[in-house]
Amino acid sequence: MTVVGLQSWLSKKLKFKPQRLTVLTMSFVEYSDLIQDGDVAIVYLGHESMTPVKVRHGAQTQTRYGVIRHSSDLIGKRYGSKVTCSKGGWVYVLHPTPELWTVNLPHRTQILYTTDIATITMMLELKPGSVVCESGTGSGSLSHAILRSIAPSGHLHTVEFHEQRAEKAAEEFKEHRVDRLVTVRNQDVCKDGFGVTGVADAVFLDIPSPWEAVGHAKAAMKRRGGRVCSFSPCIEQVQRTCEALGDQGFEEISTLEVLLRVHDVRTVYLPMPDFGPDPSAQTRPDAGDIKPPTSVALKTTTLPRETQGHTGYLTFATKPRT
Repeated sequence: MTVVGLQSWLSKKLKFKPQRLTVLTMSFVEYSDLIQDGDVAIVYLGHESMTPVKVRHGAQTQTRYGVIRHSSDLIGKRYGSKVTCSKGGWVYVLHPTPELWTVNLPHRTQILYTTDIATITMMLELKPGSVVCESGTGSGSLSHAILRSIAPSGHLHTVEFHEQRAEKAAEEFKEHRVDRLVTVRNQDVCKDGFGVTGVADAVFLDIPSPWEAVGHAKAAMKRRGGRVCSFSPCIEQVQRTCEALGDQGFEEISTLEVLLRVHDVRTVYLPMPDFGPDPSAQTRPDAGDIKPPTSVALKTTTLPRETQGHTGYLTFATKPRT
């Protein structure tokens, strides 16, 4: 029975008009319980093996554990369900999030990862209702994190110089059901700006020459001030950007680099030292039956053999109130 049919049956049988039943749909900024036709789901095969899947009636997805049939294995199931594939192996089907999208998205450009993204969203003071300008859009990794931070009433104005990348980003935002929160523009931000004036609470720049866009960033920001961030891989870019920020009257200019080092937690067994006989044990009747442990298990951490190196510099500044 459909939702509409259920509402009609309740009205006739129970003599009252029930409230309208709504079924939540998948979105990158809102969680839903059930997998539906048209959703984007994350198929989790292992910690280092995940893939995004567009759920369609009658479609199939091939994995190393066998086939996943969308109609019978996915649609109607709860997100987080354990799904058995045709060869007997199993996978988990996860609700998409900006974090999962970052490690699974199709790369059209170099992207920002969670370590830098977390710092950017915090230092830009993003919150529900914030208006943000971004350039360039690239593969949309940071864009999805911004959208979740500013939903449900904020807006993202994102500018991409490359026409095909701009079109693909707009398609993905619509497919991920966040298009109402974002406007994609295909233009040169250094020449044409962000297409808006006096509306932004925060601005993010990830372009080869961010110093050329600082003036447009200032124009896009609200008169009561706001925060700006620039991501650059080279220190020479940082120097020129800091000079431009100072010339435009920005304050609290600072640059930082975020390096993540994950420790591996494991169990180690250490031998117990022999301190000789225990004097107190001689007074117990069962002392002869007790054998001291030869080793003890401890949890410890070890440094990774390989550590991720430099990704880029994050430069932050504040526009004063005018």
